Amino acid sequence: MRFVLFYHSLISDWNHGNAHFLRGFVTELQAQGHRVDVFEPANGWSLRNLKEQEGWSAIEAFHEAYPTLHSSLYDPEDLDLEQTLDGADVVLVHEWNDPDLVSRIGQCRASGGRFKLLFHDTHHRAVSEPDAIQRFDLRHFDGVLAFGEVLRQIYEDRGWAARAWTWHEAADVRRFKPSRAPQEPDTDLVWVGNWGEGERAAEIEEFLIEPVVDLGLRARIHGVRYPESAIQRLQQARIDYRGWIANFRVPEVFARANFTVHIPRRFYAGMLPGIPTIRMFEALACGIPLISAPWNDCENLFQPGRDYLVASNGREMREHLRLLQASPDAARTIAEFGLQTILERHTCAHRVAELLSICESLESPKARTNTARPAPRMRAAQAAISDVWSA
Repeated sequence: MRFVLFYHSLISDWNHGNAHFLRGFVTELQAQGHRVDVFEPANGWSLRNLKEQEGWSAIEAFHEAYPTLHSSLYDPEDLDLEQTLDGADVVLVHEWNDPDLVSRIGQCRASGGRFKLLFHDTHHRAVSEPDAIQRFDLRHFDGVLAFGEVLRQIYEDRGWAARAWTWHEAADVRRFKPSRAPQEPDTDLVWVGNWGEGERAAEIEEFLIEPVVDLGLRARIHGVRYPESAIQRLQQARIDYRGWIANFRVPEVFARANFTVHIPRRFYAGMLPGIPTIRMFEALACGIPLISAPWNDCENLFQPGRDYLVASNGREMREHLRLLQASPDAARTIAEFGLQTILERHTCAHRVAELLSICESLESPKARTNTARPAPRMRAAQAAISDVWSA
């Protein structure tokens, strides 16, 4: 099939976590023989910041790391949608697009477009900025792909879309996997996470900085948008702050650390339960022991306490860190269970299988709401994962 995708950026992951999953499922679609055309705005915020902060070398490194991934940069004023959508079988439109573009794509569908049309939401704006989501005209869309059940229910309950399915993010295990040549760790704890709007500043202090200081751990942080006050605090705590890192280099960082942590943003810890950050999927796929600050795994994506440890407060975080530091066997067991769960349930091959099943269900006017996961496609996904893992 031919997939046409409108996303904020495929090229840039500068403060743009959705690029991680986008790269993974596009790669998987290509591996299964589908044609995928990705369109992103030429002056997108993330791409612009990557150029300004890191230079063209960062863009060249992306193309070198992902030689099969390409996107067409467009100016909204000059984009010929009829030509762009001609011959498309499935069109995905991410929620970080301009509402006018979303409406125009919907009108193309209403004017005789024969493609399946899905809106993809991987953000918290449905609860943090509901007015922004209500601006999208989704009348002519087949439905919404929501990256958590609670988000799917919001679309359904508020009547924002005709149908919605739960479609979680996942790990690209072609890229994120344990190192085949284990290296001697050069740090105890590594955390990869952006500052954002500072909405988890208190959590970073409680679950990361204070435990590191109290236990005297070697620690390293990668991420962007840290204000000077936060950088000074990290320096005071003797935490090595390294700034931006290309996401495809993160497995190398995990391979040189003993453990990592997961610190969800407040919207996901409170108002949108059941949605982990994609970095949690990626860390577990790399086989690194993980301790998470509080979040509610109400969809049973993992087995807390087995796949990873949960710290409800700073004291418990210190206890878990001491355990992992003192017991390599315990750390190894947790890492192995976490990796096993990713390979069994949360890879981009699994998500592509779900997406194709959803598209097939749209052939029927009685397509059901919620995620479709028929066994034949899941078996195909497992076979694909086995092929990747043995390569």
